[in-house]
Amino acid sequence: MSHFNSHFIKFFKDLSKNNSTEWFNENRKTYEKEVKKPFSGFVEEMIARIQKHEPEVKIKASDAIMRINKDIRFSKDKTPYNTHVGANISVFGKKDKSYPGFYFQLSSEGITIYGGAYAVENDTLLKIRKLIASDLKGFSAVYNDKTFKEKFGKIQGEQNKRIPPEFQSAVEKEPLIANKQFFYSATLKPDLITSDKLSEKLMEYYQAGKKVNDFLKRAWDKK
Repeated sequence: MSHFNSHFIKFFKDLSKNNSTEWFNENRKTYEKEVKKPFSGFVEEMIARIQKHEPEVKIKASDAIMRINKDIRFSKDKTPYNTHVGANISVFGKKDKSYPGFYFQLSSEGITIYGGAYAVENDTLLKIRKLIASDLKGFSAVYNDKTFKEKFGKIQGEQNKRIPPEFQSAVEKEPLIANKQFFYSATLKPDLITSDKLSEKLMEYYQAGKKVNDFLKRAWDKK
C-alpha cells in the first residue's frame, strides 16, 4: 500500500506556483493531511527497514524530517517554503549532515537521494583523508562496486586546490583525497512516489550506497 496519492504531488505543484505564507496557511489542512502525516509514516517505515541493517539507528521520524520552512536569512530567494519534504536517516538524523547517512527528498518533480559525508568539519576531513590514504584499495573497491556505480555513478564533492603535504603522494594514486565532501546522489521519477514499491526501491539505493557509507564511518571511529 502506498503512503502517498496524487494530492501529495498536487500540493507541491501548487506550492511551487504560490510560495507564500498566506497561501500556505490557507492550505495548511491539506499539507497536514496529504503531506506531513503520510511522510512521517513513510519515514518511520524507512527507519524500521534501515534499523535491520543498522541497529544503532534509534531515531524517530521527527528526528529525521527536515522543516518545510526555509531559512531565508542569507538567501537571495526569499520564498518561505521548500517545495519538497526531506529526511536524513542516520544515528544523528537531521542534526548532523556530515555523518554518513541516507537522505531522500520527495517533490512534484521527483525523488532525490543522497548518501555519504557532506558538510564535513576540518578535523573530520583530516580523519577521512588519513583513512583513505591508509586503505587506498579498500576505498577504491567500495566506490567501484558494480551496484554503486549503476545507482550513483561516482563519489562527488568540491575539492581543495591545496592539500597538506602528508597527502601529496597518496593523492596521486587517489585524487578523491583532495575532496572536501564525499557524497553520492541519484534522482528518480515522480510517479514512483505514489507507487507501493517506493520503500523497496529506496532500500535498493540504500543498499547500493551502504559500502561507501560504512567505509567513511570508520573515520568517526578514529580518535
